Amino acid sequence: MVQFTDALVLALLAATTRAAPLSLNKRIAQTTIDSVTPWEDACNSAGGGSQCNPIAVTAASTLLAAAGNCDQQDSADAMITLAKTLNNNADMISLAQIFAQQPRNSPNSLAVPYCETAPQNSELNGFFQCQFQGSDQTSFVGGLSVGDAGTIPFGSSAAVNPAGSCPANPSGPVADGQQLNTITQNPGTPSSSGSTASGSTGSTASSASVAPAAASSAASSSASTSDNDGSGAAVGASASSSSTSTAGTTTSSSTSTSSGFALSNGQAAQALNAQFATLTASSTCTDGQNACVNGAFAQCVGGKFETTQCAGGTTCAALPLVNSAGTSITCTTTADAEARIAATGATGGITGDGSTAAASSAGSDTSATDSAAVSTSTAAASTNQAAAASSSTSSFALSNGQAAQKLNAQFATLTASSSCTEGQNACVNGAFAQCVNGSFETTQCAGGTTCAALPLVNSAGTSITCTTTADAEARIAATGATGGLTGSS
Repeated sequence: MVQFTDALVLALLAATTRAAPLSLNKRIAQTTIDSVTPWEDACNSAGGGSQCNPIAVTAASTLLAAAGNCDQQDSADAMITLAKTLNNNADMISLAQIFAQQPRNSPNSLAVPYCETAPQNSELNGFFQCQFQGSDQTSFVGGLSVGDAGTIPFGSSAAVNPAGSCPANPSGPVADGQQLNTITQNPGTPSSSGSTASGSTGSTASSASVAPAAASSAASSSASTSDNDGSGAAVGASASSSSTSTAGTTTSSSTSTSSGFALSNGQAAQALNAQFATLTASSTCTDGQNACVNGAFAQCVGGKFETTQCAGGTTCAALPLVNSAGTSITCTTTADAEARIAATGATGGITGDGSTAAASSAGSDTSATDSAAVSTSTAAASTNQAAAASSSTSSFALSNGQAAQKLNAQFATLTASSSCTEGQNACVNGAFAQCVNGSFETTQCAGGTTCAALPLVNSAGTSITCTTTADAEARIAATGATGGLTGSS
């Protein structure tokens, strides 16, 4: 986690103050985790448990400038889908509707395009994001002008009026960096045909009666996420991925119930892998960020990716978790990655487009006013330690499980001051660690997860990743190995 000194923060704020206030290349950002903290609190109160935080973290990443136009809506869908499994929790649904309207970061003081597809849940029909006041409401990111695709909300035939408004804030744009959940507890009336807020919509306005939820100010258990210059996407995956987490920008596309997050996890892993494929060693990154770069596991140290080549025959890829919503990033074989993703029901191979090419990398940005983000259930992994056991396709499962147990036992003896070999990856006090310049650089796993070695599925070897204890134990037990994480219980 990056720590900013008071002097550095003041310097950054001073630099921002000196920027020309009307410059159209000024980034407009926010502390994105604040947009989902109230929803996560409501989710926890409703009994959502470990499903809440992954969805929240991925949702926060969808407000970054590099996110896809529909990623925010996808995460709002994931929020509502989970709410429906928790007795149609009204607070969660209301807060998801407000989140769907939160302005997204603008990399250049231009309006951010709208999603052009229908949501999965009718409760989101007629909702779209507001814009920040500092954005030029007549020009959109990507060189678009009003009237072009993406400049009018889905189903509408006319531009938003007033420009920059949304149902939750129908009077106009939102103050730069402001969270809707701090200025309203009412998601507003969804736009419908003839609505003065946004023109017409092709979707029927939600008829659900949703009680407004109080915006909680409790601190989220996840790391906050915000972007720097819009050049990258936050690594994060969750049931949304989302998150995936997604990741990067991870998108939410399916259910997040305990029995239904598998497909969503697979699609989140595909979304991350597609993003990883766009990165290079020179891509911008945030300290502590983990990704795949040109097939190598990468961790951002000092603003630059430090890469560790995967062992022979393996490549870096995002994989779906098994027992909880989320993804992990690890070195594995292409066949293993494809098998794990296909097992979730996701189609289209590693990236979702039918490509079998190895994933490459993903970048995330961070605000000068906040710490670097490490998304829940997706903080990363890699390994160069192959299981020294049988490599026959019918016999390596057990030896992989035992190899993972052995690594976990070794990791339990390590401390931050332990000697290490350049490029070595390990777990140190529950955090993912990479050896840089002879000492371990650690990245804390997100709330509810811990670093652990896991057995590969389709080849001999192990991976190291942040995951839940239950997920790690389940994967090891599935190989036939007994004794839990370390083989000693």
